[in-house]
Amino acid sequence: MLPRQSRAGQVDTAGKDERVGVRVGLCGWTVSQSAYVRRFPVVEVQQTFYDPPALAVLARWRTQVPTSFEFTIKAWQVVTHESNSPTYRRLKRPLPESALGQIGGFRTTAPVLAGWQRTLECARVLRATAVLLQCPASFRPSEENVGRLRKFVSQVDRPAGRLLWEPRGPWPTPLLTELCAELDLVHVVDPMQTETVTPGRTYYRLHGTTGSRHVHTDDELRRLRDLVDGRPSPYVMFNNLPRAGDAARFRDLLEL
Repeated sequence: MLPRQSRAGQVDTAGKDERVGVRVGLCGWTVSQSAYVRRFPVVEVQQTFYDPPALAVLARWRTQVPTSFEFTIKAWQVVTHESNSPTYRRLKRPLPESALGQIGGFRTTAPVLAGWQRTLECARVLRATAVLLQCPASFRPSEENVGRLRKFVSQVDRPAGRLLWEPRGPWPTPLLTELCAELDLVHVVDPMQTETVTPGRTYYRLHGTTGSRHVHTDDELRRLRDLVDGRPSPYVMFNNLPRAGDAARFRDLLEL
């Protein structure tokens, strides 16, 4: 059953949805879609970050999975990443010169706002339960950056689901707590590195403790199990290269 909509238009995860247990998935399909949906209940779509697919492609994905299957998505990188980011190499068409210096960092320029609207369209077609704003490590807690974040999130249309924020650099905990409360953001972290300031709406992304090729140890997975124990419907999304195996091992651990 899909999460019901609240009067404000946001996904309401109260009641039954809060008791569905730990939601384990991968950042990216990794395996074929048909095999994936038999193994996991949720996927975080990565293509929407690099170069959003055509809406017809996303609509086909939605129709090819069970009704109860969840999509979460990453916001298009034009919202969060500066034009000199190496991630733009994956664009089908290079950035126009007019976009250089005008995108990323939560600027409220025309190309950023258009990129956000494209993200919302993708979320709508997939009926995504969350949209992730993943920032580069270079997005530091400067006065300018905090101001841009506040202005952007408070002024743009919000997705129907939760709005997630993953700051990758060193941000002071009091500031994170303040911003997440003020802007209604879910603080996304790798729990092997730090802890979220929004534990009641946990969304973990595990990148690999020693790097992307890291295989999580049994002790790490047991620690992860203990961290999410008792939390309402936490998400545990694996983003390291051996993620399919780690996620399967963690899912098995939860069933012990």
